[in-house]
Amino acid sequence: MADEVSSRARRDRRRRQYLSLGLGELAAAAVFVGVALWHGAPLDTGGRLAVLGAVGPLAVVLVAAGTYWLLARRWVGVGVMPLGLARAYLALGVLAVILLAAGLAAVVAGAPSLAWLVLLLLVWAFGVVEVVNYALRRLAFPAHRWVAGVAQGRVPQLAADVRAALVARS
Repeated sequence: MADEVSSRARRDRRRRQYLSLGLGELAAAAVFVGVALWHGAPLDTGGRLAVLGAVGPLAVVLVAAGTYWLLARRWVGVGVMPLGLARAYLALGVLAVILLAAGLAAVVAGAPSLAWLVLLLLVWAFGVVEVVNYALRRLAFPAHRWVAGVAQGRVPQLAADVRAALVARS
């Protein structure tokens, strides 16, 4: 009985954490897109494409991540990610890499000034970091233990859930 209560409490705690993570990623995507629209609007077509090249892939990754955290609330502690969703996230990972490659080309080709180039490359690099953080190696840790956390080489939760779904169905 105590184990069941403890298990339920852990699941409830993780579901609250996943809600916070999901809404946070979606809010971050909205902020990046809003700022890009506001500050990119006065630019010429090449400049706007450069802004899109930096912010677009990042927004896709953030929305996909936020959606993952919200959906994962359904199976955390009780099951595995649905197979179709796991396959969709594999495809989204490939899409993100393609968008980042195209985005880099757009940033380099269309940035209206050196300052814009530096800013857009930083935003683009953040998109790369987010892909790594969700697909390859967990990079998100509290600042006071970031180095130790990254050194552990932990598999990101999304990657672990995708792998578990694929293994469970094979």
